[in-house]
Amino acid sequence: MPARNSFHSLMKIGPVQIGTYRDHRGHIKHAAVCTTDNCGWSADYASSTAAQLAARSHRCRVN
Repeated sequence: MPARNSFHSLMKIGPVQIGTYRDHRGHIKHAAVCTTDNCGWSADYASSTAAQLAARSHRCRVN
């Protein structure tokens, strides 16, 4: 069974939510996830700045 991710330091930029978590090796990662229904976009980043930039530049194709 995979380990459960525990997100903290949540922030929302437009429809994208960013959360900080520790991966299975104990490294801090930042996940950016679009919360729009049927979009499905998400990505993991090594820095919070990169996740924020991705959130600001994400253009949802769902209408």
